[in-house]
Amino acid sequence: MKKLSLYIFTGLFATIALTSCKKDFLERPPQQLSELNFWKNENDVYQVVMGVYTKLPGADGAFGMVYADGASDNVHAQYPWESIAADVSSGAITSTIDLGLSGWDYTGIRRANYFLDNADKVTVIDKALLDRYKAEVRFMRAFAYFNLLSRFGAVPLIKNVVAIGDENIAQTPKAEVLKFVLDELDAVSKILPQSYAGGKPNEKGRITKGAALALKARAYLYDGQWQQAADAASQVMGLGYSLFKVTAQDPLQAHDKYTDWVNFKDAADENKFRLGLSSYEAIFYQKNNGNSEVILDQQHIKQIDVNPLNTLLPPGTIGGWSSVTPTQSLVDSYASYQTGDAVAPTDPAKRAALYLANDPAFVNEYKNRDPRFYASILFEKAPWYAVEDNYQFKWVEGASNMSQTGYNFRKMVDPSILREQVDNYANVILIRYAEILLTYAEAKNEVIGPDGSVYDALDAIRTRSGMPVVDRAKYADQHTLRTLIRNERRVEMALEGQRYMDIRRWKIAPQVMTTVNNIKNSQAQQRIWNDKLYLMPIPQSQIDLSKGVLKQNTGY
Repeated sequence: MKKLSLYIFTGLFATIALTSCKKDFLERPPQQLSELNFWKNENDVYQVVMGVYTKLPGADGAFGMVYADGASDNVHAQYPWESIAADVSSGAITSTIDLGLSGWDYTGIRRANYFLDNADKVTVIDKALLDRYKAEVRFMRAFAYFNLLSRFGAVPLIKNVVAIGDENIAQTPKAEVLKFVLDELDAVSKILPQSYAGGKPNEKGRITKGAALALKARAYLYDGQWQQAADAASQVMGLGYSLFKVTAQDPLQAHDKYTDWVNFKDAADENKFRLGLSSYEAIFYQKNNGNSEVILDQQHIKQIDVNPLNTLLPPGTIGGWSSVTPTQSLVDSYASYQTGDAVAPTDPAKRAALYLANDPAFVNEYKNRDPRFYASILFEKAPWYAVEDNYQFKWVEGASNMSQTGYNFRKMVDPSILREQVDNYANVILIRYAEILLTYAEAKNEVIGPDGSVYDALDAIRTRSGMPVVDRAKYADQHTLRTLIRNERRVEMALEGQRYMDIRRWKIAPQVMTTVNNIKNSQAQQRIWNDKLYLMPIPQSQIDLSKGVLKQNTGY
């Protein structure tokens, strides 16, 4: 079956529908389209919708998931030519940002508007199918606007093809853009199906009702509309999604000796730990594409569309680039396996002294942690037989394509593919069910404080990963549960692009965006927070092209 993310326009439409004028800050409409030669049949509609899917937001571009985390306290992004994450996290971002890296992109919106303005010209098509196509496109346009307002605040809200001479359009207030996004998501959720049977034009991977409601829940959550976020998440929870779980370990994973790292009570306890670790990391494996947890993903075609994470994340010693690597702050956030409670961080000077002395006690702080820690982080002496026989991670400081923090990511790397030294074509998951449970827990706790449904949502996530359930007596009030929920969200969603917005909407960025040191307690990156960073700068080139119609965000 063909995947949706790589469809491209062919024939006449390829040469004209993607034409743009670089002199305007918003793309102009195609100038040469002959209406006599297009918009004649169902296949014309299908082709244009596929063109909109090529711009499905969320997984690629400057603020792709892993680079979004690179602009947060989770991740150190060491290569400024790959993204703007290094400049954002260090507080050095300016309005001279390269347009291609900025995230200021109206291409998908222009394509969506072009489709929506013209689709009704085709009369030889089933009306229900056309309405569904429109709903898919409206979702993608809403997703694009949601990403723009999350980064830039007020942006021009363009709902139709822009006429020549009308390209320079002022920003629309953020609240109005958000209302448009929410209204669109609500409307299309009533049209879109819950699933697709497969085969043209019902390919799996298309936008579903669940995706619309899930993005709606995320938008309400980001805006602090707690009851609405909880309600939208609750609707998704009723659609039949479930957390992905494995029932047996891969034979290669069985070689990893976790008794060196965890004090298990018995064989059953070790099995629970191993299944939790495997269930969590295998969500992102190519062989598990489209699993029960996936609500929306960007699909990849084998032999054509490589997923870059097997290159961006591992250390150079096994063929990776260490483009984004874990911070010590993220490492410290993983709780105790036995109690489920936070673990007091090691004093950085003591850690450095133990490391430099090659003291065996250095690795003690990596023991008895959340299984998601071992599934996500490569730390000194971490085992990973699945990627290479008898593999143990060792930090090689200063070497090419090696981490600057002393850690690398294991999460989202497909070890079987790395072992075989072939390309990774795993789909990139944009929205998954665990996020919905966390959204529900956070929003519901903010509305009424702890209740059984909040604990149940958290327990589902924790038990899937092999962790103990929440101690309801210890986390019995809104404040303590809020702290737990926020950390659970950080750990569960690490490297998935949520942390960038989380630390901003929670207003904790000034406290957490501090200088990053490595395990030797040497500086890896100086970070300085400025409140202007709550929004990104609009590229000055776009302001200039708009003849001053666009106004710069405060502080830039």
